[in-house]
Amino acid sequence: MAEALVEAEPVAVDAAAPVIDLQGAGKTYRTGSLEFEALKDVDLRIEEGEYVAVMGPSGSGKSTLMNLLGCLDTLTVGSYRLAGEDVNELDEVELAAIRNRRIGFVFQQFHLLPSLSAWRNVELPLLYGHVPAADRRARAEAALERVGLADKFANRPGEMSGGQQQRVAVARALVGEPALLLADEPTGNLDSASTKDVLALLDELHAQGRTIVLITHELEVAEHARRVVRVLDGRIQSDTVSSRHANSARSAGAAGAAGAAGGRAPAGAPGSMQAGAR
Repeated sequence: MAEALVEAEPVAVDAAAPVIDLQGAGKTYRTGSLEFEALKDVDLRIEEGEYVAVMGPSGSGKSTLMNLLGCLDTLTVGSYRLAGEDVNELDEVELAAIRNRRIGFVFQQFHLLPSLSAWRNVELPLLYGHVPAADRRARAEAALERVGLADKFANRPGEMSGGQQQRVAVARALVGEPALLLADEPTGNLDSASTKDVLALLDELHAQGRTIVLITHELEVAEHARRVVRVLDGRIQSDTVSSRHANSARSAGAAGAAGAAGGRAPAGAPGSMQAGAR
């Protein structure tokens, strides 16, 4: 069955479309006569190259939203387009192809196979996608170089720190060149030094134009994104520019204004237009 899931043809991608376009999205879970509405009337649009954090307390609906964005679950109502593709219309085989080719996952638990070297772990999405062996190794090693682990190709997970293991997981997520990098609590199992390391890597990937959605309950982590979407009781409570980036923009604007003012000579002073006219 697993082999059948990866046989699907690659899906078409609309380069002009937003990476994520949710409209009127809702998810209801049913157990017998009981119903639980986990997500309610959610509209969310994320353009290519954006870095967005989704925040919320336990039970807020952020995990349900992550599962829907990652095509790990399907909507009860509403629509979801991923890079222009209407995923509501896809069957299980096609959804598996979407997950393999269009979404790179990074989880709190690294989900690395302990018996495999770093590059062997990174090549797994390509293996499932039937990429030739020679290409798999070259692409896996290039992905590890991209995350700063060029010297760890042959190391197994047990021979690396937590931060290094999460970098391997990020390399695995990137190796297929996905439209979306979806990171679910990627720093949840890391110490403070490794947390800074992984967040710096995500900042770098965003600067390179990657589209990143980060699921977290920590404000300090969320502030690395440019947008912070807060979820509460299954609804989007707010969607704002993160204070870190808002402050940076204000500082840059103030510096620019000060520079412009400093570059103007006082009226009537030598070198001013008025002085030169006399």
